[in-house]
Amino acid sequence: MLLRKLAVPALVVAASLTLAGCAAGGVVSSGAGNGSSPGQTLSVVATTTQVADFARNVIGDVSGVQLTQLIKPNQSAHSFDPSVADLAALGTADVLVINGVGLEEWLDDAISASGFHGVTIDSDTGIAIGADAAANDTAHGAAGGTATPGATPQSASDAAHDHAGGNPHIWTAVPNAEKMVGTIANGLAQADAAHAAEFEANATAYTGKLAALDGWIRSNIDTVPAAKRLLVSNHDAFGYFTAAYGITYVGSVMPSFDDNAEPSAAAIDKLVALIKKTGVKAVFSEASINPKAADTIASEAHVTVYSGDNALYGDSLGPAGSDGATYITSQLHNVRLILESWGVTPSAVPAELKE
Repeated sequence: MLLRKLAVPALVVAASLTLAGCAAGGVVSSGAGNGSSPGQTLSVVATTTQVADFARNVIGDVSGVQLTQLIKPNQSAHSFDPSVADLAALGTADVLVINGVGLEEWLDDAISASGFHGVTIDSDTGIAIGADAAANDTAHGAAGGTATPGATPQSASDAAHDHAGGNPHIWTAVPNAEKMVGTIANGLAQADAAHAAEFEANATAYTGKLAALDGWIRSNIDTVPAAKRLLVSNHDAFGYFTAAYGITYVGSVMPSFDDNAEPSAAAIDKLVALIKKTGVKAVFSEASINPKAADTIASEAHVTVYSGDNALYGDSLGPAGSDGATYITSQLHNVRLILESWGVTPSAVPAELKE
């Protein structure tokens, strides 16, 4: 039986009617659905591009489920400001799917403003979250140094402005993504028991693809000597990724988990010196971040900069038609470029991962 929709403030309801055209652009319907038929449509809102993609794969073509994605492609998850249409969608939702670990700093205010009273699926459930980064301020580099699971060392002053729960970029390690998908499937099954078997089947099929993705990444990275597996990116978004695949995270342009942070001149000089010392071959910008600082550091260190179409997909997936349109294609894109920066040609992508 579907969850019962609860009333929302009149202002939000009015706004949803007025801005229906705006809201439609962010809504992805799975199956035919029943739209205006009360009690027969499960309305699901997902916050980030990644958890929306996971939810989309779990929902598949199940009839009567409507998915709304709040954060748009190449949009920062840290500085997101929900529109009136976003609040209207949230206010009428039965289920809210979130990343968790404090990534959605704006969420409490959005829930309060929208009147949301549905069920929240926190996709970080069961995932080991890194400790506060300030406790690990013993390494080198502008933002810290070698990766530990879920936390890249950085200065205490920078950490004070970071996410209190630790590094929120849990999806960057594929095994974590598999757990997130399982959590989302379980949550949707509880919200809509009539379609539980379909959600489970879809999740099983998708996690099979994720397992193949994880195997492809490991087999390719394992061909590179550990001492040469070095990564510098725009901000501390890849701690879980580097820890999962045995990569040394040398440092970041922005000394923070938050992609809105600004590097100091001293931090830039320190990272440039570290790049030269360790033999890093490239600096990676990210698709959702201005590449100017990364360009500057790469230029001063005399290494290659990957930006534009060759930027990594970190905080956000990309638009339809881009290499980062889905979680799987974004991971394939990122790993191909990282391998290229190490002078390695990746193996052929498994057939089941070609989208």
